[in-house]
Amino acid sequence: MNRIALSAATLLASVSIAATASARPMTPEDVAKIESIGAIAVSPDGTRVAYTTASLPDVSEGEDNGGFEQVLKVATGPNTSTVYLPEDVSPSGVQFSPDGSMVSFTWSAEGEDNAVWGVPVAGGTYRKLAEIADSDVLSYVWGPNGNSIFMLATAEENKQRTEQRKAGFNSVVYEEEARLRRLFEAKVGEEVDAEPRQIPVPAYVTGFDITPDGKTGIVQSKPTPQIDDTYTSLRVHIIDLADGNVKAIVPTPGKLGDVEVSPDGTQLSMIAGVDKHDPAETTLHLVDVATGNYRALNEGAAEAAVDAEWMANGRLATVVHVGAQSVLRIYNADGSVHREVDPGSLILTSVESAGGKVAVSANSPKHPTELFVWNPRARANAFERWTSHNPWLSEITFGEQRTYTYTARDGQQVEGVLVLPVGGVPEGGAPTIMNVHGGPEAHESNGWITAYSKPGHVAAGQGYAVFLPNYRGSTGYGTAFSKQHQGNYTDPEFADIVDAKRALVAEGITDADRTGITGGSYGGYASAWGATYHSAEYAASVMFVGISNQVSKFGTGDIPYEMYNVHSRAWPWDDWMKMLEVSPVYHVDKANTPTLIMHGEEDTRVDPGQSLELYRALKVRKPDVPVRLVFYPGEGHGNRMAGSRYDYNLRMMEWFDTYLKTGDRKAEMPGPRPQLADGAKGATAESDD
Repeated sequence: MNRIALSAATLLASVSIAATASARPMTPEDVAKIESIGAIAVSPDGTRVAYTTASLPDVSEGEDNGGFEQVLKVATGPNTSTVYLPEDVSPSGVQFSPDGSMVSFTWSAEGEDNAVWGVPVAGGTYRKLAEIADSDVLSYVWGPNGNSIFMLATAEENKQRTEQRKAGFNSVVYEEEARLRRLFEAKVGEEVDAEPRQIPVPAYVTGFDITPDGKTGIVQSKPTPQIDDTYTSLRVHIIDLADGNVKAIVPTPGKLGDVEVSPDGTQLSMIAGVDKHDPAETTLHLVDVATGNYRALNEGAAEAAVDAEWMANGRLATVVHVGAQSVLRIYNADGSVHREVDPGSLILTSVESAGGKVAVSANSPKHPTELFVWNPRARANAFERWTSHNPWLSEITFGEQRTYTYTARDGQQVEGVLVLPVGGVPEGGAPTIMNVHGGPEAHESNGWITAYSKPGHVAAGQGYAVFLPNYRGSTGYGTAFSKQHQGNYTDPEFADIVDAKRALVAEGITDADRTGITGGSYGGYASAWGATYHSAEYAASVMFVGISNQVSKFGTGDIPYEMYNVHSRAWPWDDWMKMLEVSPVYHVDKANTPTLIMHGEEDTRVDPGQSLELYRALKVRKPDVPVRLVFYPGEGHGNRMAGSRYDYNLRMMEWFDTYLKTGDRKAEMPGPRPQLADGAKGATAESDD
């Protein structure tokens, strides 16, 4: 070995020793400060990528509570990002102007409605480009020549309603007073266009795009603003932008996802469901703009199309999730496959392209979402990492993470993501948390799996194994797999989770007596079912915005037709008893599992009463079983504010530590207030206990 090589080896050894010495487990405080990539836009010439990063105030370090803040950055290569706006500007909807001279975004200045703004790429002051008086701009698209901007805006103000509200007459007529959104075209110049042209639109518009010639609008709309219509009746309308006349309707029978216009304007890519019973929009289609006719490209495949973007050469770059992994698939304009690119350990989540450059957002087992650029000429490491927004993650000792496949009791192969404890599995198995995703029309990928409601590597650092099952009903494995749970709540999907536990026990990974379960929404339903019907299997349960009573859920939620089409396949009145029997409250007599229940008070998807029903049933019928109910004021179907998220993470881990570390189901509950980090506001306040 020569001297230079020896010096390099010595240096690497010293770095390795230093890294080992500074390594530490992940904590809830780490989760509170994670920053990740949001929207991505590529400049027309392909030389720049604009993107936003999203992060919450770090309440664990004393910052004031709040929601997500976004920062606009522009990169020209790896680690070249430049911040383009002041700290008090939180942009969204990032795009480039057609000539590439400006980055545009939507933002609501203090005391103003949301409008379209722009900042010069060469540097300079940001300015307002377009607005709609007394309305918020929801989304926008540049006209092809850069002289106009098309904007989707909120409904016109109901002045009578406003005056009545001010006078104290603030009643709301349920499902009857929602009003339609509006589409405008505004001229772009030195002054903001004070009288943008309104374009008639069909029904309630959720999204839109225009063809490259600026003559045709691709409008996604539904009959009413109701959430159920999003799932059952959202369709693509092809309209004439001159007069708003509908030229064609794409008659898709199921759910509608991402829609993109080809460079020549003759085709659309459309990710949609194949029928009204398809749980999710996972099939890629091509649509003829002239006629509205469409055809599927990957129908029946054991995969899920996630996002698509047309390239300048007329090919279609598509992010496809295959089970717990992902690929970048390139289609020719005729729908044939040009090539497929394996990103290795990356999980691709979105794709954007312009000027010959293809940018993707991607995460991995060891980092949240970052910006990568695909090099089609590279034979290896084809995805070049451009950003690293959480350098402190190098300090973290991660548990081993991998996919894990097992056989369910009926022979079905089921996959999930397994995280082993830091330091390995102890003799006799590790305490294990089954982390169940919602939907169930969703899936877990073998990427970044730690969040405020997902124990992930925080748990692994504390000696837990964590398993995230893609139980039947999950996407990513084809429509047939995702339909297997329909018509019979709880089985086979929740039996799949029990079978996962038993398989992990058989392999010596999991301690059978120290296994817990957690999840939100449908995962909360699984957690409630685990705490009652399957109580013998789980020593602790943490339920979030979950379902406890399928009878009352029908009358208090906002998606009755969605529940019928892709879940129950029957109405409650068809068999009241059957619906009750798949409700956790019906099985409370079996409950012996310490249960922590958490819910946002403003949840309209799963009424907070669902959590109250289970809590009350457990308190009255099983008074010796530990149970706690936590409500989050101002939160809905998932926590948005930094304080609520941090509180949730602390409570979840406290609950599992109390009941899984020892396996003692009768252990005394932790205190009602979690132990905040020393730097958090309120951490030093005296307790009333």
